[in-house]
Amino acid sequence: MPPPPPSTPPTSASPQPRPASAFIAITRALPFAAGHPPRLEGFQVRVAPLQPQMTRAELLAFVRGASGVLTMFHDRVDHEFLDSAGPGLRAICNFGVGVDNIDLAACKSRSVTVANTPDAVTEGTANIALGLLLSVSRHIASADRFVRTGRFEHEGNGFPLGWMGKHLTSQTLLIVGAGRIGKAFALRAMALGMRTLYVARTRKLDFELAPLCARRVELDEGLAQADVVSLHTPLTPQTRHLIDARRLALMKPDAILINTARGPVLDESALVTALQSGHLYGAGLDVFEHEPRVHPGLLTLENVTLTPHIGSAELYWRQQMAQLAFDNIARVLQGHPAITPATSD
Repeated sequence: MPPPPPSTPPTSASPQPRPASAFIAITRALPFAAGHPPRLEGFQVRVAPLQPQMTRAELLAFVRGASGVLTMFHDRVDHEFLDSAGPGLRAICNFGVGVDNIDLAACKSRSVTVANTPDAVTEGTANIALGLLLSVSRHIASADRFVRTGRFEHEGNGFPLGWMGKHLTSQTLLIVGAGRIGKAFALRAMALGMRTLYVARTRKLDFELAPLCARRVELDEGLAQADVVSLHTPLTPQTRHLIDARRLALMKPDAILINTARGPVLDESALVTALQSGHLYGAGLDVFEHEPRVHPGLLTLENVTLTPHIGSAELYWRQQMAQLAFDNIARVLQGHPAITPATSD
């Protein structure tokens, strides 16, 4: 992660006089590389415990009077949150790339800068997407359960027909949401010999140049052609249930669906129906529509690999995320622009 520019000139919103009790609130303990958050002159740093996760009432009380808040993806930042923090709040940074939990318009109306940690989640999330794809295509999770429960010892592996997987070499991958993570995953899939299509609101030349040489398609067209569909789009009102029953029906029989974006991008009930009917080969999910609750139908299916929203959970990158999130807040409180300001795009 590149360090912030050392000599960015202050904005017109130069540091304001602050009370002696000015503080930065971090709503959950984070893996800072030094083992503790950095210090910022003139501000206390208050860190909520890792467990248990704070209730809504506890969260609102915790941020009361804060100048900056380092939030988690499950912290809802709305007018109630902003009212509780009070008029001294100047900066919020979400620990992650998504900001669907934050009312950006409400923050803007109160001159609260919002930032996120986009680049720091890219590699880890692309890796979990690849892991989910390999697990689903080669039945790794269910094969692990088969061995652990003693069935391999008593039943063997059914050679040569047992545990037959789906080949990926020469198959077509559709990236839905051609951003940083989508590109990183497509590059990994390229090593498996896969071809890439992509869906995006605008043309992405970096996808179309070598080595990916990907082709842009409309969503319905791509779903009909793809052997693997991987979701990487942010959650917005337009992308909620982007993949619904109609679009699942467009997918090839025997296709694989991967979701490491946001759970509500996918209609989970419709996915269960498609999987139970045998229309899809399988699915790999790191996020869920009503997280942390998981649709009970998914829990009974052997052709699904489920992970508990751990996409960015690699120690190095989580440390980079923590530092970047803190640095974003510090920069704003010192009168500078955020390093990675969040937008509604």
